[in-house]
Amino acid sequence: MAKTSNRTVSVSCRLKELRTQKKMTQSELAGLVGIKRQAVYDIEAGRYLPNTGVALAMAQVLGCRVEDIFYQAPGQARDVVLVDQEHAWGPRVNIAKVRDRHFAYPLVGTHARMEDMGAADALLEPGQTRAKILLPEERVSSTALLLGCDPAFSVLGHRVRETPGHAGLMVRFASSQMAVTRVASGQAHIAGTHMHTRGGGNDGNKFLVSQKMKDISGILIAFSAFEEGLLVAPGNPKGIIGVADLARSDVTLINREEGAALRSLLDDLLQEKNIPATAIQGYDYLAYSHAQGAQAVRHHVCDAALGLRAVAVTHGLDFIPLSHVRCDLVIPSDLMTHPGVAAALDIIQTRAFREELACLPGYETSDTGRIIAEL
Repeated sequence: MAKTSNRTVSVSCRLKELRTQKKMTQSELAGLVGIKRQAVYDIEAGRYLPNTGVALAMAQVLGCRVEDIFYQAPGQARDVVLVDQEHAWGPRVNIAKVRDRHFAYPLVGTHARMEDMGAADALLEPGQTRAKILLPEERVSSTALLLGCDPAFSVLGHRVRETPGHAGLMVRFASSQMAVTRVASGQAHIAGTHMHTRGGGNDGNKFLVSQKMKDISGILIAFSAFEEGLLVAPGNPKGIIGVADLARSDVTLINREEGAALRSLLDDLLQEKNIPATAIQGYDYLAYSHAQGAQAVRHHVCDAALGLRAVAVTHGLDFIPLSHVRCDLVIPSDLMTHPGVAAALDIIQTRAFREELACLPGYETSDTGRIIAEL
């Protein structure tokens, strides 16, 4: 155990594992480093923490980094910034380390992980300003946080976690505007946005990023393209063919929250047809994810919801296309070399990933991996 700033810090050691991989005895390592064999034994047994010079020498001999040999063990409390505090109904949170700050994201609420249930990375302490980290620091430091609402982000997350090493990609649901806003404020590594093209031909994603990230350099890179529209019950019993039918007295909609790309699409289409929002029954009823909207239709809470063709197929619903949109990733320049970010960028450039993505209903990948703009 070591102490820093009057706090006990537990340090774990992988020296024996790394030495064994190199087929090296304790005596051989000791001779190359310039210490006694007993010292190597004590280090591996956790009884002795070497000074910086010895640690650097061992790392050089073993061909690794010092942090590959010694790392902070899980179970240590860290200062955190709680995001979505109103949804922190318990201590279980995900942890995103962005630059040098730790952000805690609740595992419950409307913006929880895309998976139904995820393991916690940390447990909040009373006061919610510190959290007990349950993962090795190297895992936390190497995992990027992607915010967005493209269901295919989960596929990318799984592929990143399959790569060798500690790189990871945590995916949480967020509207396009929320995702970009949080990346701009330094609370996440990557934002996904799929704003449709605005009047006058302005690229919706470029426009949003230009408004939210004025003083931040980075890239906008294409991830996918997909069909978005209305989710309706199997067989489309109400005979809905477009947004004009949403104004009928026998049709009830469930809308998306402000800031969601699909909400913006609906508002623009209603404006084009001179249909006031007050004419839409259910305009103020909100679903905070594609899945919530699909479930509302599935259980006859409403007749139509905004969503993607892939979501409709997943939930056994019919689909009325309204638009085809490109989904982009927004990444600040200084985070491009982050292990999780770099792994994600490598994967979306592969043919195998593009082929898998293209198999999803309504998806198209001709632009996947192309840099759309430099910020």
